[in-house]
Amino acid sequence: MSTVRRTAVALAALSALALTACGPTGDDTAGGTGTPSAGTPTAGASPSGSAAPSTSATPTAKPAEPAKSSGSKAPADPDFDVFPCGTHDVTFTASLAEPTTSSYLLKITNKGTKACRVLGHPVVTFGALDGQATERGTAPGIEDAIRLAPGKSAYAGLMGGAVDGTGKTVDSIAMTMNTESDLVQTPLKAPTPGLYVSATKNSVTPWVDNAEDALSL
Repeated sequence: MSTVRRTAVALAALSALALTACGPTGDDTAGGTGTPSAGTPTAGASPSGSAAPSTSATPTAKPAEPAKSSGSKAPADPDFDVFPCGTHDVTFTASLAEPTTSSYLLKITNKGTKACRVLGHPVVTFGALDGQATERGTAPGIEDAIRLAPGKSAYAGLMGGAVDGTGKTVDSIAMTMNTESDLVQTPLKAPTPGLYVSATKNSVTPWVDNAEDALSL
């Protein structure tokens, strides 16, 4: 082989070696699986390298509710302390309404400073005669009884009866109130000149809140 040819072959071999040494490695090729750089943060880690904080939180304790008062309730009925009227609560009058039947209008007026309830029929006795006036008509129950405010009046109709020869004439009557109790009362008296009291026809109505009804029952 000539000297020129040997020199060319040697140069070619050296060039091939130089290209191999300078070529890219397997880790630098596209799609490689090389280990990531230490400066690149991984998913789920904080930039400073510490673990990410937990997202769960401890719930704050709910403050206790104040205890409810166990006090007693006020009475539902605003008139729960309004008691039945007695004779010590009222004034009393009797006025002639119809001479032929010896009918009188009875009237009571609350003279106190507190209201009271007017119950049932008045209890009427005739002077020195025994017994009392018979009841005429139906009185309301205690829940529907008249509430007699201070200065207000209630009325009842008293009928002695027509002169039939069976009765007697009296000049006064006495009245006490129905209190549905054993309350001691002082009878209130009223003059009734020439009142004829029939043994079978005398009667008295329940207390009502107007004079017209008292004389028409």
